Amino acid sequence: MTASRQGAPGFSLSRLADVILPKLVLAPTVLACLVGFYVFIGWTAWLSFTESRMLPRYEWAGLVQYVELFGNDRWWGAMQNLGVFGGLFILVSLTLGLLMAVLLDQKIRFEGAIRTLYLYPMALSFIVTGTAWKWILNPGLGLEKLAHDWGFTGVTFDWIINPDFAIYTVVIAGVWQSSGFVMALFLAGLRGVDDSIIKAAQMDGASLPTIYTRIIIPSLRPVFLSAFMILAHIAVKSFDLVMALTGGGPGFATDLPSIFMYQHGFTRGQLGLGAASAMMMLFTACAVVMPLLYSELRRERRG
Repeated sequence: MTASRQGAPGFSLSRLADVILPKLVLAPTVLACLVGFYVFIGWTAWLSFTESRMLPRYEWAGLVQYVELFGNDRWWGAMQNLGVFGGLFILVSLTLGLLMAVLLDQKIRFEGAIRTLYLYPMALSFIVTGTAWKWILNPGLGLEKLAHDWGFTGVTFDWIINPDFAIYTVVIAGVWQSSGFVMALFLAGLRGVDDSIIKAAQMDGASLPTIYTRIIIPSLRPVFLSAFMILAHIAVKSFDLVMALTGGGPGFATDLPSIFMYQHGFTRGQLGLGAASAMMMLFTACAVVMPLLYSELRRERRG
């Protein structure tokens, strides 16, 4: 009886340490996230309702900045560019990533080397990617000059200086860097499919394309959602890639909301307008991601 009473406090302290210690370890990280993300989101939101210029001002001014933002033609041009870039970037990255994953899922030779080549661009920063593709697409240095040197003088590839096609060069560079990462996500999903299901389908006489289109790919819905959310996040916040590749030009042909926000908030002394554009970028990301996330969560609850 005495031994059990003596052991009880030690046991209680041990359980208490197991409960409290993890919280103490995680507390600094949680606090940093709260301050670094949500507090500054709230601060930016407040600035968007003020007439802040070079320095923050905290007097309430209502929707003045949003009215000015929605009346700015450059903002709508940036949003249109984001729609073109984001739509093509996500669609092509998902398509190429899935195709590359299906190819590697066939247990081909040198799979490790090929997978490394596909993933290598993701190890580079967007600044490096933008700079490299700027050289490649430069008519006087890159592909067009190479074709001319080889005798194909009629070849023209000047998209990077053509306002009508410049946004597609950003898509090319973004897809080159991100499709390998999407491939890795899909390949992990493919390798997680139960082999017994595939063998059963083969015994029923299903062809390999039918197995992939009817069984395997539909089972990758969570991977599609994860990849879409990551790519949408990259598209909305794209800044360094565009600045390194085109600088937003020629003119405003590749201008994006992130560039609009940076230039107005930090270089043109319109902090309130920059904050309003930043909040609209946040709302855009939420409008794209939240319905899909809600649909997936609702599907899991039902199923």
